[in-house]
Amino acid sequence: MVKVEDVHKRFGQLEVLQGITFDVQEGEVVVIIGPSGSGKSTLLRCINHLEKIQRGHIYVDGELVGYKDVNGRLKELPERAIARVRSRIGFVFQRFNLFGHLTALDNVTEAPVHVLGESRGRARERGLEMLSRVGLSDKADSLPSQLSGGQQQRVAIARALMMNPKLMLFDEPTSALDPELVGEVLNVIKALANDLGMTMIVVTHEMDFARDVANRILFIDEGVVVEDGPPEQFDNPREARTREFLRRVLKEDVA
Repeated sequence: MVKVEDVHKRFGQLEVLQGITFDVQEGEVVVIIGPSGSGKSTLLRCINHLEKIQRGHIYVDGELVGYKDVNGRLKELPERAIARVRSRIGFVFQRFNLFGHLTALDNVTEAPVHVLGESRGRARERGLEMLSRVGLSDKADSLPSQLSGGQQQRVAIARALMMNPKLMLFDEPTSALDPELVGEVLNVIKALANDLGMTMIVVTHEMDFARDVANRILFIDEGVVVEDGPPEQFDNPREARTREFLRRVLKEDVA
């Protein structure tokens, strides 16, 4: 479903991604961990072509994302073609990015109506079903300001699912939440993996969640994949850099 080949990304002189290569099979849940500044969020944004890459290739469902290959050189596609590919990739951000003046139901139905051309009646019907799936059937008429952070993030997940994505990307979806609200969002993501078999890439520091849900975990540091393996491998990582990172993360969790 996802193929990332030798991807490089620079911001000025800073090379954030230094030749990232990995793939994700259909229905697989891959969790990405790593220290702040390691390139995790940038990588997700490149997969969705919210950031341009300098070198390499990214494919989603067999289609090159954001570019066409012309004699070995990348040429960026027109915005309309990029939007078509992007519409099949759901993205849930750290911040919820909801429209503050719209109800929860209106937030989840806007894109299907205006991007997919769905009738408002059908979108509303599906929107109510989707809000129920994330445990918010009683909050359809609430504005974002009337919802907790966890509830807002669940609306954001429902909004992404309304586009019937082939791939879901989660960029530290619980990092902006109070600790007591983290579980409700992680439980929704876990249910999507278990019940729908969705292909997902999740950037998170929640190691218990990663071990419970992931088919594979990638540890990224300084723009490269340091370690890639099943969750049980990270109980006793092969790489010293991975072991040191996990020691720090687990100490912080205990604190």
